[in-house]
Amino acid sequence: MRHSLMLCSWVFLALNSLQSQAETIEVVTEDSLYAYLRDEKLVGPGIHIASDTLKQADLDDFHMALYPWARAYEMALREPNVLIFPLDRTPAREQLFKWVGEIHRSTSRLYKLRDTASIAIGTLEEAKQYSIGVVRNDAKQVYLQGRGFSRLVVSANNHDNFQKLLNRQVQLVPMPENTARLMSQDARIDFNLLEEVYALDEQPHRVYLAFSLSTPDETVAKAQRAFEQLKASGEVERIMKEKR
Repeated sequence: MRHSLMLCSWVFLALNSLQSQAETIEVVTEDSLYAYLRDEKLVGPGIHIASDTLKQADLDDFHMALYPWARAYEMALREPNVLIFPLDRTPAREQLFKWVGEIHRSTSRLYKLRDTASIAIGTLEEAKQYSIGVVRNDAKQVYLQGRGFSRLVVSANNHDNFQKLLNRQVQLVPMPENTARLMSQDARIDFNLLEEVYALDEQPHRVYLAFSLSTPDETVAKAQRAFEQLKASGEVERIMKEKR
């Protein structure tokens, strides 16, 4: 009887292990320059890189979806087998996720509307007097809050945040130049209507693919190896240079 119980326990654990390895990976992201809908299809350099990474890692059972950033972030914090991007790798997040690889690196800038001549910023401290639009749970919100910014206006996504700047509901928005150009394109305005007033060099964006903490280590290791191969071949850099 004891041997039978031990055998049953071993079979149960083995089946559980196989089941966890076979679970669908949920790839979550927001509408951004890394991922967007075109002709009802999810495309973009981040989608391309994430898909190639998982396929090369033989992790073919995955599903990709766009969410508001706060929801995508919560899924990656709370649920197993979730791959999220574009996630800034910051000290505060280091122990919250299992990091796969760096997609891109950039610097955020504070932008204003060019016709608001009264706004002038020489130091980060001087920016505290202005209302600043941020995206909920984005690294830039966390960064500014941590430095005592109190006039932050929170939006669900980059598009809403950018629209608040155009509607003069906020005076500044922080984002990398390529995102600001994309937002201008989507809003059908001339990018030159914006003016950079301060570069957030203290907080460079290290944009990553990352798994939720409860994702099996074996899954993460496979994806890390596949991503390293893609990056070493120059494919990640090539994909990131593709025009939208």
